[in-house]
Amino acid sequence: MRRLLAALVAALTLSALLSVPAHAVSVFPSQIIGEDFPDPDVFQQNGTWYAYSTNNGRGTVPVATAPSANGPWTIRGDAMPGGPSAAWAQPGRTWAPDVYPNPDGTYTLTYTAWHKASGHQCIGVATATSPLGPFQPVGTTPLICPVDLGGAIDPNTFVANDGTRYLVWKNDGNAIGQPSTLWLTRTTDNGRTLVGGNTAMLTSSGVIEAPDLVQRGSQYVLFFSGGGYTDCNYLTSYATSPSLSGPWTTAYRPLMTTATFDNAVCGPGGADFVDNEVFLHGWVGNQRHLYVADLGWANDYPVVRGSRVRYEAERGTLNHCSVRANAAGASDGKVVAYIDYADSWVENTVFAPVAGSYTLHVGYANGSASTASHGLVVNGNNAGAVSYPVTGWDNWHESSVPVTLNAGWNTIRLTKGDQYTEVDYLEVQ
Repeated sequence: MRRLLAALVAALTLSALLSVPAHAVSVFPSQIIGEDFPDPDVFQQNGTWYAYSTNNGRGTVPVATAPSANGPWTIRGDAMPGGPSAAWAQPGRTWAPDVYPNPDGTYTLTYTAWHKASGHQCIGVATATSPLGPFQPVGTTPLICPVDLGGAIDPNTFVANDGTRYLVWKNDGNAIGQPSTLWLTRTTDNGRTLVGGNTAMLTSSGVIEAPDLVQRGSQYVLFFSGGGYTDCNYLTSYATSPSLSGPWTTAYRPLMTTATFDNAVCGPGGADFVDNEVFLHGWVGNQRHLYVADLGWANDYPVVRGSRVRYEAERGTLNHCSVRANAAGASDGKVVAYIDYADSWVENTVFAPVAGSYTLHVGYANGSASTASHGLVVNGNNAGAVSYPVTGWDNWHESSVPVTLNAGWNTIRLTKGDQYTEVDYLEVQ
């Protein structure tokens, strides 16, 4: 009978009814360097944070420091003032530096530079005794330079829990109209020497770049960027594997996009994941500024504060309600329906990287004659209600409310309120 009411409300003006409550809040990434600082590589040592970027007006390898991840950040100059190796490279396209503190107190810089002989990009190595440089190029040839595959870019040092050191990198197939692959290669000698062959990790006919590999307790997580970095289509996604040899399973949804940040960051990419923080660049006025956001791990899967994470309502725990399949236009084609009784509720478990304020977005359809609602219970405590303006059945929209969450796992329960509403999904931001 509820669906028959849709005809009674078809003439309502939805734009006036579907506004997001003004009190809904989100904590988006903080801009920490408000000028061009792309492809960041960041580490912390002895209470100081160090960040490096692709070449710009500040030099070949701009370097910045801060007392904390959130700053304040100060640009210290050029960490490689002499430029890339004069023996094989020319200045002008020195990209995506990777700096790693070695056990012997030295520092290795792995960088991408413009290969004189081929015109492609290749990977070279430099060393220094200070994180601020000056880094001096090592050797007279590139470390990695597969010219037939378009060259090599975007090196990332990875040290496994057993101490084995690797370099993750990309063959730049995009430069020659061919697929690109992210590769894993073992290194020794503080990352200056390659050992053994190359292991293919992920391949794409589109743009796949800026790899960053992290080892968690149960799996390896390979982050990467996709799309074009010069607009808001750039994004960050990831793949997981139980071993370095694969197979790698790409996430169902990207981790960070312009949309998941509600346009607060345009083209979030080039990300570097460090402890409980993620550093990324965003497109601002034809430059890429540096941002930082809180990072958490939900059963060894990444969650970034401020980036929407979706939980399908029908995968939660249901009481005196039911799942309706083949729901036209709904996320994953299923919704929770018939939350119609005093003891009806649906409960989902959601994850928060840190304790604090978040926004809960509920995907819903309301075919009742008037605004509907559900009671909201967070971690067993009454947290008010979620209000749902009329939409009509199978016409899916969102309603948003602020919630306060604990660090880690939380429960969110929707209970019977006024009128009738079907629930498609919950998103935490």
